[in-house]
Amino acid sequence: GCFLSYRFENFETSGTEWKELPGCQNVTCTECDFSSAITKYCDEYHVRVRAERGEEVSPWSSIFDMIPYSIAQIGPPGIELQSTNGVIKIKVSPPEANQVRKMWIDDTSFKYNLFIWENSSNAEFRSRSIFPNDVIDDLAPHTTYCFKVQATLYLDSQEGLFSPIHCVKTTHKAVNDPLCATNVSILALNMKFHLHWNNQYKHRVSYNVQYLLGYLKAYYEDYSEKWLNVPGCENITDTQCNFSSIIDIDGFYYLRVQAMNEYNKSCLSNEVKVDPLRTNEIGPPGIKVDISDVLLHIQISPPGGPENKVMRDHYDLSYWILYWKHSSNNKEEVKMKAIKQTIATVPGLTPSTLYCVKVQAFSQAYNKSSPYSKEECIKTPGDKILSLIIIATFVTALVAVLLVATPLIFALYQAYNKIKYVFFPSCQPPLNIEGFGGQLLSSPFLSTTEEPIENCSIIETIITEEVNQIDFKDYQHSKQSSRDSGNYSNDDDTSGSKTSVETLEKEIV
Repeated sequence: GCFLSYRFENFETSGTEWKELPGCQNVTCTECDFSSAITKYCDEYHVRVRAERGEEVSPWSSIFDMIPYSIAQIGPPGIELQSTNGVIKIKVSPPEANQVRKMWIDDTSFKYNLFIWENSSNAEFRSRSIFPNDVIDDLAPHTTYCFKVQATLYLDSQEGLFSPIHCVKTTHKAVNDPLCATNVSILALNMKFHLHWNNQYKHRVSYNVQYLLGYLKAYYEDYSEKWLNVPGCENITDTQCNFSSIIDIDGFYYLRVQAMNEYNKSCLSNEVKVDPLRTNEIGPPGIKVDISDVLLHIQISPPGGPENKVMRDHYDLSYWILYWKHSSNNKEEVKMKAIKQTIATVPGLTPSTLYCVKVQAFSQAYNKSSPYSKEECIKTPGDKILSLIIIATFVTALVAVLLVATPLIFALYQAYNKIKYVFFPSCQPPLNIEGFGGQLLSSPFLSTTEEPIENCSIIETIITEEVNQIDFKDYQHSKQSSRDSGNYSNDDDTSGSKTSVETLEKEIV
């Protein structure tokens, strides 16, 4: 016979000490269970074997190196099926459910793939992911279906063995109750979440919107009592609900609508799943455009507004900028520019041209894009060189006009003053002097310095007295007497009067 002996090396202790495997000494078969020697599933172990026959012993085999966790095969899960009301309820138990020692301590790390087919010769396989407690409702009534389930670890890319095949026949499928809410759907835009549904009931009905924290479905316990009402969506008659208040972007949710009539009969709708960052849609950004010189400036407002921090931080948004020259006849070739910032410039614009811009936001991480923003158009200013030429020409012409007009205006002004001085003097003689006679006015003895109005007034008095037949001699005598009296003596006046009298006497003679 063939006698085998196994030794086991555990480097956790000494690294060189070989130990005999209990139960694997002097065995005749070509396999041995040494699970009892495995103490830690992530440590490295070494195994070797040799054959013995009587006194003869073979050399040791080459060493087999292994890490139990890496080479272990995920076992088959357990499944239970229940057929009711045309649907199949399935309950899955983890691969190590009945074992005391477990390699995969966290059972919630398993994901389950369900394979389903009709029990017929030409059956087609279908597969889908399921939770440990799930319902299969897209089945034909009165039909036998077969099921098998596989456990997987996505993080480690490990696929387990299939469970034994279980077959079950579906029952009659109940007709949809008109009380139930139908077409339950989610409208989510810029992290604002709304649930919508249709009402088929013709009488009074009220609704409760309920939600379930998604992670509860990953557990193996029954979660039917874990549903909660959405605040503000209890006993409502409307067919929509804003459930943004319950959303946390780090989780996922299930929602359903409970309808109740006046007799307290209730009906639950189908469930819809909400994975916030994947369910949400990105709205169009806002834009503003401006022109400076030959640069087009574009300022972008992120979807949801600058205050929407979730949209900015979690989607890691980028932007596609589309711009083109626009005319009444046609649109020229659209140009595209991708940026990460919310401010951009486009150089090399054509003067006096209308440019139009629109922007689209997109998230590469979530493979999402928004609709385009509203088009914004702006016209570039005219050619700067042409404008400078026009301005320079205007300034030169203006200077030339000023240089020619200034001397002409000055000459006209001087001529005007001369004409005015000659024909329109500023000082006019009194009317009684104008009629006195040309001889007196043309006397060569009168000095031009003696023409002030004051002296004219004195002469007027004297002439007036003479016109009134006053005797010159009496006047002289009277004047002499006045001078001798000294009562009204004044040097300036006396001198002026004396000169005037002498002059008058000469004129008379």
